[in-house]
Amino acid sequence: MGQQQLLLLVLGTVIVGVAIVVGINVFNSGAVQANQDAVVQDVLTIAGKALNWAKTPQLMGGGMVGDTPGWTGWTDLPTTLNWPETNANGRFEASVEGNVLTITGTGVEGSEVAVTVDPTQAAGSQIGNVSITPPSTT
Repeated sequence: MGQQQLLLLVLGTVIVGVAIVVGINVFNSGAVQANQDAVVQDVLTIAGKALNWAKTPQLMGGGMVGDTPGWTGWTDLPTTLNWPETNANGRFEASVEGNVLTITGTGVEGSEVAVTVDPTQAAGSQIGNVSITPPSTT
């Protein structure tokens, strides 16, 4: 083979190698973003179930809201909602301070998202307030 053919072979090999590395990096960043999105969706689903439970009367299996007679707070929530502590997307934890429930999800890639649920605060025309802290990248 001539020098020109060897140079083209080496150059072609280098270009293919660089393309493979770039493709792997793009795929990995897409996987991390997909996991963050899945954790956000899981946390919002849990928060929605919690708020729905809090707004449902006790006679129908709920917790009643705020100052309504019969409001038990969040004491019965984990057994009522049957939400997973872990799944393929990450780990989820709940903490209570007064009437505010905070649900924190930590993705398998390390990002963390928190949602607070306060059924006693009005948000627009609805009973209850849900706020989300965007995912942190660590």
